[in-house]
Amino acid sequence: MTGATPLMVVDGAGVVVRWSRRAREIWLRSDAEAVGRTALTVVANRARDDGDDAEPGSGPVGIHDVDGNPLDLRVQIVPLSDGAVAWGVFEAEDGVSRVDTRTAMVDVLGPDTREAFFVLDSELRVLSVNAAACALCGIAPDEALGRPVTDVCRPSPHQDLEGVLRGVLASGTSVTDHVVRLDPPNPSSPERRAKLSAVPLRYARGVVVSMTEATEPLRTRRRLAALGSVRERVGRSLDVVTTCQELVDALVPGFADIAVVDVVDAVVRGEDPPLSPLGRDIPLRRAAFRIEGPADRAQAHPLGDVRAVPSPTPYSQVLSDLRPRAVALESGTPWLDVDPERARAIRASGARLLLTAPLALRGAVLGLLSLYRTEPHDAFDENDLAVAEELAAHTALSLDNARRYTHEHTIAAALQRHLLPPEPPSQTAMEFAQLHVPADAGAGTWYDAFGLPGARTALAIGEVSGSGIDAATAMGRLRTVIHSLAALDLEPDELLARLNDAVVRLADERAALPPGDPLRRQPLRAGCVYVVHDPLHAVCVMASAGHPAPVVAHPGGVVHVPEIPTGPLLGNHDGPPFATATVPVRDGSVLALRSTSFPGSQGPDGDGPDPLREALTRLDRPLNEVRDDVLYRLGHTSGRHDVLLLLARTRAFPPDQVATWSLDSVPAAASAARHHARDLLAKWHVDEEVAFATELIVSELVTNAVRYGAPPIRLRLVKDSTITCEVSDTGGAAPRLRHARTVDEGGRGLFICAQMSHNWGIRYTAQGKTIWTEQTLPQNTRRPRP
Repeated sequence: MTGATPLMVVDGAGVVVRWSRRAREIWLRSDAEAVGRTALTVVANRARDDGDDAEPGSGPVGIHDVDGNPLDLRVQIVPLSDGAVAWGVFEAEDGVSRVDTRTAMVDVLGPDTREAFFVLDSELRVLSVNAAACALCGIAPDEALGRPVTDVCRPSPHQDLEGVLRGVLASGTSVTDHVVRLDPPNPSSPERRAKLSAVPLRYARGVVVSMTEATEPLRTRRRLAALGSVRERVGRSLDVVTTCQELVDALVPGFADIAVVDVVDAVVRGEDPPLSPLGRDIPLRRAAFRIEGPADRAQAHPLGDVRAVPSPTPYSQVLSDLRPRAVALESGTPWLDVDPERARAIRASGARLLLTAPLALRGAVLGLLSLYRTEPHDAFDENDLAVAEELAAHTALSLDNARRYTHEHTIAAALQRHLLPPEPPSQTAMEFAQLHVPADAGAGTWYDAFGLPGARTALAIGEVSGSGIDAATAMGRLRTVIHSLAALDLEPDELLARLNDAVVRLADERAALPPGDPLRRQPLRAGCVYVVHDPLHAVCVMASAGHPAPVVAHPGGVVHVPEIPTGPLLGNHDGPPFATATVPVRDGSVLALRSTSFPGSQGPDGDGPDPLREALTRLDRPLNEVRDDVLYRLGHTSGRHDVLLLLARTRAFPPDQVATWSLDSVPAAASAARHHARDLLAKWHVDEEVAFATELIVSELVTNAVRYGAPPIRLRLVKDSTITCEVSDTGGAAPRLRHARTVDEGGRGLFICAQMSHNWGIRYTAQGKTIWTEQTLPQNTRRPRP
């Protein structure tokens, strides 16, 4: 070799990366013509001798000029690292030993090289460095030579770098893109990070290490990762507290070591957020906290704690001017004295840096985000402040969406609560217990129970499609329709058919809304089960419109779901007609009407434990205890719709409070009916005014049945909270209420009955019709409820 300066330097792909003056003289090519091209192209032929491939460093290699003529020039190819970094092509002479790789490496990587290079021996001591390496480590070349590389670079911890390099020496395998942290040259400087590649030397035991400053690229990557994580994870929930937890989970670890979110307490309840500047007395709720490691001592206040922000502190200032702040947390920081609990938690957690940003939207304050870092050199800079401001804005929008949802849900829940009946009052022949577990998106589920003439009781449960205020208002309208239809004493199947017509009309009203109204795009459908319990015949008549059938439990532990025809959902224009099923019930039986979202069998095939069936196997206890047992067996229930359960226990109607007579279809039947009624009312101790009205009603109804009906005729009187008078016949003619003229001799029967009673109606059956009236009893003559 004629010198230590290579003719050219090529990378692992054979591309020329450096071109020497001697090479320009030999091949008459400028730097621009050579650098960036493959070496074989530059020398105009392949570097071979007698057709044999030249092993790197194995000896002289023949070469040609630009015209392809052989040159009397011998070269030697020497690896400056293992080929992935650089190869040196040196001019060689017979008998001259190979060039010193350390010297060639430093010479090749001249002062213009930006990448920091270190040549290390087997003990990881520095043999050579270039100018970029000295600048990276803040050290002079003569101070670096002979020292361990960990002393020169000051990695933290140094065992990490040393372990990587010794692994390269032991395995002979290169390492690339390993990130190391370098201690700053002075305590006030921010920490630095570098990407390291280590390549073992092939012909000498040592390592070539290259380092590239990566502090800002890595910090940029961290910021982008934080933004991406927040955009992906925050806002998936419509719950305020859950949204806050999503934020801290997206930022820790990574962007911060500790994250805390405090939310204005009114926002958690769905109320409008206050405008900035935030008043000193407005409380904030600790909504979310995240730290890598034990959190017991690091929390100033537990989750859910509500208190105002102490002032003056960076937190209060941020909530005042809505500008984020980055603050160093030092032992002598004066504002920490204002908040001793927070100061204690900061010291316990080891937090050294704080970035606090407002969660605000359109000048209204929703909360406060506080981020902490424990490394003193990992300071928040202006770019971090900008990122915090952006992710806080995204979170504030998500929080406001959750707040609006909570606000609407609160209104819908209140509306539903007022539209649902209170706990149904127990009837003589039935007692009740209900269970209502509200859901986050409910308000469309309802139940009802009310008395019907003849000691009967109506039960209903249903669910309207959708959620929120719209579902609650639709539910209230349907419940009102059911009450109105029940007053007509319709059979369950007929009632559901009329109710379906009402839902169809409501759906048509929705479809006629303006195109911009979102409610127009929500179809209206509803399911319902309607049950009428008749204690005098010990049966329940049921009909269903797309809703689960009730569960019936009998004394003795028998629990079953009766097979009843299930019609289509309400709101169907072309659905088949509804049908009824009659289910016998005994004294002490329990009917369980449940919502469609009520949990059933828990097994994968529906064969697991059923909490409702298991609780209904024991009916020898108060109904409220059965209801509570069902709730405890359900455990934690979650879903988009309410869980609703109505339990009803049947009782036998007292036989001495009902009487029935068969009457002949003759004019004298009215007199006989009055006589029967007078004696019974006296036995029941009914006051004279009600007794007189009842006798008159009985006389008029029996007279109408004799004149216009068909035998047989039957009279029944029932004493409950009212006196019910029923006259039945097999005629199909429908009576109507008339206002007779002064000279008319008849036509006043139903008019008199309507005037003397507080309610009346007609009930049609397969055997004929029944006309009934109800009169209210004075409070002291009513039969006490059991």
